[in-house]
Amino acid sequence: MLKSRLITAFVLIPVVIAALFLLPLAGFAITLVIISMLAAWEWGQLAGFTGGSQRVWLALLCGLLLTFMLFTLPAYQHGVHLSQISATLWLALGWWVIALLMVLSYPTSASFWRRSRALRLVFGLLTIVPFFWGMLALRQFHYDTERFVGAWWLLYVMLLVWGADSGAYLFGKLFGKHKLAPKVSPGKTWEGFVGGLVTSALIAWLFSLFAPLSVALSTLLICSVVATLASSLGDLTESMFKREAQIKDSGNLIPGHGGLLDRIDSLTAAVPVFACLLLLVFGTL
Repeated sequence: MLKSRLITAFVLIPVVIAALFLLPLAGFAITLVIISMLAAWEWGQLAGFTGGSQRVWLALLCGLLLTFMLFTLPAYQHGVHLSQISATLWLALGWWVIALLMVLSYPTSASFWRRSRALRLVFGLLTIVPFFWGMLALRQFHYDTERFVGAWWLLYVMLLVWGADSGAYLFGKLFGKHKLAPKVSPGKTWEGFVGGLVTSALIAWLFSLFAPLSVALSTLLICSVVATLASSLGDLTESMFKREAQIKDSGNLIPGHGGLLDRIDSLTAAVPVFACLLLLVFGTL
């Protein structure tokens, strides 16, 4: 299992980095639509849809929704101030606060939504759609003047999340004794959580020394810490929905890693939260 995970990671990471820097904005948006559709297809299981045709329809509807939203953007305008983007990012902050309360009060919170497919579908939209717009908002950051600045920002957030995930896994295996959220994900520990924060902080410090990230240190620190905490929440939230659906993995698209959602669950929270804080709360435009 570990061997296949490492092989897949070594293959996928260069592909992801290449997509960040080499794809034009339109190509990047199309790629994000496809990723979001695959995520919606997997979310169908979490929402209680076991039939393949139902999940295909969910994926298609998600793709149509995102495509429609893209076509409503004014031509040659890429600012985060556009209502389609800003409203979605603000909505993401509200959703992840609600998700935190759901995780902290689980399994009591599940009594309000476990029997409602409609609610679980709404939760899926609130997870996938802001992730799409958070990725796009960061990628198109100053795109008209310097097309690679947004790619550096996205890579920075991804390294934060990958560092937190890897550090949590390693420290949890070596030192984990105290359960972080035993009712949601028994395998996660406080030791792993702290290890993930330390690892992501180290990566963020090293990355900021060499990458062209022009922002006040205090702003970068706040956004990074909150995004790292949000990444753990995204992981726990998907674990909560998988527990209710009685499945181990969201799918099997990625060898050794499970489904696509299993790989981007942390990013679905970290990216829109980071984008909202950086671009809207602190006004880094």
